Amino acid sequence: MSRPIMMLQAMALTGHLGLLTLLTTWYAWLAPMPRLPVALVLLVLVAPLLLPLRGLLHGRPYTHAWASYLALFYLAQGIVEAFARPDERGYAWAEIILSAMFYTGAILFARYRSRELKQQAQTPVATGRAP
Repeated sequence: MSRPIMMLQAMALTGHLGLLTLLTTWYAWLAPMPRLPVALVLLVLVAPLLLPLRGLLHGRPYTHAWASYLALFYLAQGIVEAFARPDERGYAWAEIILSAMFYTGAILFARYRSRELKQQAQTPVATGRAP
C-alpha cells in the first residue's frame, strides 16, 4: 500500500474513531439528553459506527466505500445539532469536522486502493525462474 493511501486510511480511521469517542462522551457524560435514556441514545447513535470497524481497521476498500454513506448521516446529524442546540454547538462542530474527515478519507481510500489492487492484479507476477 502506498504512503498516500495509508494516509487516507489514517484520515478515515481518525474521523471514525473520533466520532465514536465524541458521541459516546457527549451523550453519556457531557450533555445527556434529558428525556431519553442514555442507553437508547448510544444504541441509536453509536452502535452503527461499530458495524464497519473491523473492515476499516483491515483496510478493505468495499467497507470504506459503504461506510462513507454512514459518515453522511453523522454529518447531517451534526448540522441539525448545531442549529437545534446552540449551547452545545462546539460538540456539533466537532461532529461535523470528524464526519467530514471520515467521509473524505473513506471515499478517497476506497477509490485509490481499489485502483491499486486492480493494477496489481493486472501486472504479471515474477516467478523467479529463468526463461
